Amino acid sequence: MALSTVRFCCVLLSLFTGLASGLEITSTGPTSIEKASGQSVKLDCHFTLAPEDSGPLDIEWSLVSSDSQSEDKVVILYSGDRVYEDYYPPMKGRVHFNSADPKNGDASINLIGLKSSDSGTYNCKVKKAPGIRSRKLHLIVMVKPSKPRCYTEGPTVEGKDIVLRCTADEGTKPMQYSWERTSDSKLLPASAVLDPMGGTINVRNASASTSGTYRCVASNRVGTEECFLNLNVTPPPNTAGRIAGAVIGVLLFLILLAIILFCFCRARHRKKYEKEICNEIREDVPPPKSRVSTARSFTVGSQRSSLGSMSPSNLHEYALKPQYDKIPSSEDYDRPPSHAPLPPPSAAKMAVPNLSRMGAIPVMIPAQNRDGSIV
Repeated sequence: MALSTVRFCCVLLSLFTGLASGLEITSTGPTSIEKASGQSVKLDCHFTLAPEDSGPLDIEWSLVSSDSQSEDKVVILYSGDRVYEDYYPPMKGRVHFNSADPKNGDASINLIGLKSSDSGTYNCKVKKAPGIRSRKLHLIVMVKPSKPRCYTEGPTVEGKDIVLRCTADEGTKPMQYSWERTSDSKLLPASAVLDPMGGTINVRNASASTSGTYRCVASNRVGTEECFLNLNVTPPPNTAGRIAGAVIGVLLFLILLAIILFCFCRARHRKKYEKEICNEIREDVPPPKSRVSTARSFTVGSQRSSLGSMSPSNLHEYALKPQYDKIPSSEDYDRPPSHAPLPPPSAAKMAVPNLSRMGAIPVMIPAQNRDGSIV
């Protein structure tokens, strides 16, 4: 019984030894590869066959899913002496077998135009019944830094803290930044504090000597990019002069405003006064004074002398003259000139002899003006 058991174990061992000496993956290169985006990579997978491997040859490359619940994505397949390359749409046209006839022992593939999404674990599985072997390769597609942007934060004034910042929007981590000064002594200021991971330089209590040209280099394991910054530290502004100028400007504005308001009020007051004067009815103005006695004595004497020397013919002409010696009443002054009373028509036509027959005596009545003075 014990002898039979030993013989059975020897038979099983020989069978396993035969299987182990069949299909084998012979590639021994690195299993982790780093490449930059846009480059090409060869995923190596060589194999050997044994005489007992008599089944059909199948070669399958798949992208292992990071989620254990999801299925692996077949990238390229060789089966039945035929190549199938369009299994994975994101890599369509970018993945090919390295050999035109993979059954000769070269199952390697080439990936061109690498993208960051191509990163992952790839599994090369070779099957030829009864042998099955596989090999896994880890591909890391790195993106080199994009063109960084250099700028300053804070006022570039003497005595202030200035921050020089360098940032690249794209690039595979980890990424490092280095600063250097390209002008003058090419040394960073003594008060500068460099952060290589954040890409910043903090310059404390900046002075005029801090001015110059600076260069920032962003780098990772697949590439570098750089940018330049011109820093000009200016003297502090004259704050006292600005305040004095602002105060003077405000005072001048207030003075000008006060002058404008004063002129406006004065003009308004004058206009109001003139309007009141025009609307006022002045009835208490006294009449102008005249020399009554001298004019009256002169007029009476002259009238008497003229009456004494008048003849009937002169008297007739005197009667025909308009009567200017009539004293006008207040109604005559109030009446418009167009309504002034006309002299009676009979007085001009009446003859002096008729007046004499009627017993009238011609008398010269002295005329008076508006204020009662004799003319």
